[in-house]
Amino acid sequence: MSNQVTLTREGPLFILSMKNGENRFTTNFINEINVILDEVENIIKHENSERAALITIGEGKFYSNGLDLEHALSTPGFFDNYYLKLLVRVLTFPIPTVAAINGHAFAGGFMLALAHDYRVMRADRGFLCMNEVEIPSPLHPGMAAIVRIKMTPRTYRDCVLQAHRFNGPDALDQGLVDIIASQNDVLPKAKELALKWSKRASAGAIYGNLKKEMYVEGIKYLEIKNWEAKL
Repeated sequence: MSNQVTLTREGPLFILSMKNGENRFTTNFINEINVILDEVENIIKHENSERAALITIGEGKFYSNGLDLEHALSTPGFFDNYYLKLLVRVLTFPIPTVAAINGHAFAGGFMLALAHDYRVMRADRGFLCMNEVEIPSPLHPGMAAIVRIKMTPRTYRDCVLQAHRFNGPDALDQGLVDIIASQNDVLPKAKELALKWSKRASAGAIYGNLKKEMYVEGIKYLEIKNWEAKL
């Protein structure tokens, strides 16, 4: 392990910190995230936790700048076996989840933030953006489904077809985030929100099952295999 991802615990709150600069997704980076998620799940099962919540956060300018495209495109099975599985896992994680968006969240990084139950974003700096139309790159049907579920049709249009960059106030106005805060308050506000809803962990596996029903369309499309080979 190279400590690209770390875990700290504050009572019922589990804080996953991504510490890889721009936090671009590679197989190793995703593996490290999954090790942390395994640890969190094992703890809550062992303790039979009545209160628990997961917070994810980046550092510096970036929450996550998306995929390492060169790595993703040159690694067989990257989408099917790594990235898309991570999205499904976070989307259906069995305790409340909060993305503390400390900086930019682009493309695959924005998708990770959207996969959380709640989002807190820095008010004065950083953008949320799906920039596939600028690359240009197609959008996996599962990723498109999550965006569609999490946004209004107009916001979806602006996000996907315009590569609109949503700053904090824009994101709050469009319902993409729940709270905006100053740089120093992003994590404290995320903790407040996570603590508020940590009680829902008492539902046990039902909490994750409810999310599977909520996002059944997105999960169905995320599990499409060999999509990139069909382009």
